[in-house]
Amino acid sequence: MTQSRPDWMTDELQAVRELARDFFAKEVTPNIDRFIGQHHVDRDLWTKAGQAGLLCMSIPEEYGGGGGTFAHEAIMIEEQARAFDTSWGVSLHNAIVAHYLLAYGTEDQKLRWLPPMAAGEVVSAIAMTEPGTGSDLQNIRTKALREGDEYVVNGSKTFITNGSQADLVIAVVKTDTTQAASGISLVLVESDRPGYRCGRVLDKLGQRGQDTAELFFDEVRIPVSNLLGTTEGQGFIQLMQQLPQERLIIAVGSVAGMEAALAHTIRYTKDRHAFGKPIFAFQNTKFKLAEVATETKIARIFVDDCITRHLRGELDIPTVAMAKWWTTERAMSVADECLQLHGGYGYMTEYPISRVWVDNRVQKIYGGTNEIMKEIIARSL
Repeated sequence: MTQSRPDWMTDELQAVRELARDFFAKEVTPNIDRFIGQHHVDRDLWTKAGQAGLLCMSIPEEYGGGGGTFAHEAIMIEEQARAFDTSWGVSLHNAIVAHYLLAYGTEDQKLRWLPPMAAGEVVSAIAMTEPGTGSDLQNIRTKALREGDEYVVNGSKTFITNGSQADLVIAVVKTDTTQAASGISLVLVESDRPGYRCGRVLDKLGQRGQDTAELFFDEVRIPVSNLLGTTEGQGFIQLMQQLPQERLIIAVGSVAGMEAALAHTIRYTKDRHAFGKPIFAFQNTKFKLAEVATETKIARIFVDDCITRHLRGELDIPTVAMAKWWTTERAMSVADECLQLHGGYGYMTEYPISRVWVDNRVQKIYGGTNEIMKEIIARSL
């Protein structure tokens, strides 16, 4: 099935795509099973990506980045999805954590952290979710209370992507426990500080190669200069400003995953025979694939429009909420139909389609549950 080139695509971005595709083919795809077995990627994958220029591509060159735009990150997200990899938390590092630093960090913070992040020498994470709070960020309990020139951080976080490998964590904390949203701040916590501890890497249904971990803060002392932003209490606003890009990242990965699952299933049904002919020759197979291809095409057009609008600074919060919930729902539906067309082999872990099916499920949950997305949309109606 041919696909027209989206408005946001350029020749330079096509070269980035080829570089990313080659990198995934060489450094990631041959190691996916091992990553899943050890529940994390190899640490040197980060430095190899840094050497290849694939980290922090949308960060300005003066901070060690590639000087590109979100389109560069979208290419990376798409190629990771097409490699059927969910082990490497690279999009969070590149397009989320780095952009919190770029948007709200002081010049000293940006110069200290962004260059080593772009080089892969520092791995980053953001710690929002806590046991018992889920999407309710206003009621987090992790505290960073000021004592002189330091904050003392106490609390715990869970479901933290890159948790076991992170050198730098942006922690969502309460600097004023008497307030809800206005008491939230973001602080930078280095993983080598006394009292900081990474707990277990969580045993998940899907995305088993990703080091999603628990984090604990026990009297962790950080300098007041580790506050992200000019004053305390800006954290909730900062989160709300950055979460739309995180949700667009999820939508981009979802549609690319749909395309990869469709292409893989077309190949499989043409190669696999039953009752003396290819599975593709049966009307049910052709009709199901036609439905999947249609849904995938619609999703691609919608997400490409969102990317174009985001690059122009015009993507609004309700629209990106629509993109997040709808593409993740459709991606799960597509994965299910494609697995069904594999028959019993689709249930075997050696077939990529089985991983697509279990790995897709969490996309309806993280980045804000799809129920929260619908609430956001409803408020705009």
